Amino acid sequence: MATIKTGAVLGVQAYEVDVEAHLSGGVQIFHVVGLPDGAVRESRVRIPSAMEHAGWDFPLERITINLAPADTRKTGAALDVPIALALIMATQPGRRTTLDLQKHLVVGELGLDGKVRGVAGALPLAVLARDAGYEGIIVPQANAQEAAVVEGVRVYAISHLRELTDLLFGDEAPAPCPCAAFEADAGAFAVDFCEVAGQAAVKRALEVAAAGGHNVLMLGPPGSGKSMLARRLPTILPAMSFDEALETTAVYSVAGLLGAQGGLLTERPFRSPHHTISDVGLAGGGSGVPRPGELSLAHHGVLFLDELPEFKKRTLEVMRQPLEDGHVTISRSLITLTYPAHIMLVAAMNPCPCGYFGASEAPGTRRCICTQDQVRRYRARVSGPLLDRIDLHIDVPAVPYAALRQAGSAEPSATIRARVQAARARQRARFGDDGVHANAQMRHAHLRAHCALDEAGHSLLRRAVDRLGMSARASDRILKVARTIADLDGADTITPLHLAEAIQYRTLDRG
Repeated sequence: MATIKTGAVLGVQAYEVDVEAHLSGGVQIFHVVGLPDGAVRESRVRIPSAMEHAGWDFPLERITINLAPADTRKTGAALDVPIALALIMATQPGRRTTLDLQKHLVVGELGLDGKVRGVAGALPLAVLARDAGYEGIIVPQANAQEAAVVEGVRVYAISHLRELTDLLFGDEAPAPCPCAAFEADAGAFAVDFCEVAGQAAVKRALEVAAAGGHNVLMLGPPGSGKSMLARRLPTILPAMSFDEALETTAVYSVAGLLGAQGGLLTERPFRSPHHTISDVGLAGGGSGVPRPGELSLAHHGVLFLDELPEFKKRTLEVMRQPLEDGHVTISRSLITLTYPAHIMLVAAMNPCPCGYFGASEAPGTRRCICTQDQVRRYRARVSGPLLDRIDLHIDVPAVPYAALRQAGSAEPSATIRARVQAARARQRARFGDDGVHANAQMRHAHLRAHCALDEAGHSLLRRAVDRLGMSARASDRILKVARTIADLDGADTITPLHLAEAIQYRTLDRG
């Protein structure tokens, strides 16, 4: 009998699993119990060959492998190495090891030649080892950098099953991998806001959005620079904190998207799915264990939806609850998972099917050929409740040639980013440990405490709500944006000037 400690991942959370191996007399048979999925059951084929290539004889006895807890489904091939190690330890009763295997987690997938391949979810497993009080974790070499970012737990990397047994049965204590130091991104991007000609009003609106983490919708004719502006938004967002980087990296680790470089993601993600994406691709799901979708892959970053009305309406509607709650809950008959989704939604759309509704009537400009019914049907593809959840609606006009000649002379991203980071610092000081990191995440209690208006402000907001027929949610959004504008100005209170600027960012409410 032998027991090896390991772990499995559900969503972005890992949980402990005990691999129990029992050898007994009788006809040779290999049982794996404890709700294993197909990949785990197939370890019965991989492990004998891997053990042979590592120099170990596969036991010719009745083998029972139990994966506890037995009532939780185990998925993936990360249990190969712990199962193989449990069998080796069961054939070596009483043999001492350089590491206490009851104080270390072991994970990894085996090839037929004994090589240990990388697995998805190594970062959440390292966090589990730290939080559960384990001394260390043994991971594949491909996951070493990823797991080493977690402080307080030793990480040992292996590339072959033989290397693992040499590490455990050697004469000297093995050396753990060095802990990777966290370095925030230095703001060096391939693109910059100074490359965008004109559009001063739009840049100001995007600065407000970045300072408060607000959702944005840009409306303008083709070629006005909507996509260009959106792709430069990450260059003015504040650098990620260690906790934000850890959460974002955990999502990518579970999705298997970290790649060979491993380590923490220090730049905020920018996701731009095509409009043909399904609701499962956007929110997450799929067969078997649900996987994170684009909403979760954009966690602490930007989700850019270009040509918003071209997305299927059902796909857009799945965003409504995550935009409010900051997470996606996926329910299946046997499992319910929650993935984080604190995102900035940035969307772009034309004002009509041809794209030129409301364009200038100056000579040489294209004129709209759409009827009013066509314009209404086109805009109706985006529902009112979804638009209510977007804080800023911005007009992006066509850029005249005179402004195009001045490209490269505008304010650089670094200067704008400094103002954004100063505004975010005021917000962190204001909210403290409330779990709110930006004004866009404020709840009703925060609105009452931090967005108080004087009589002039109440009068202005009342007139805007009555005339434009705004919902209570839209009114709250205006208050949040006004609070952000005040933070950019370094003001303690919201003035009517701040409120007026916030109201003008509701283009679609103003018709």
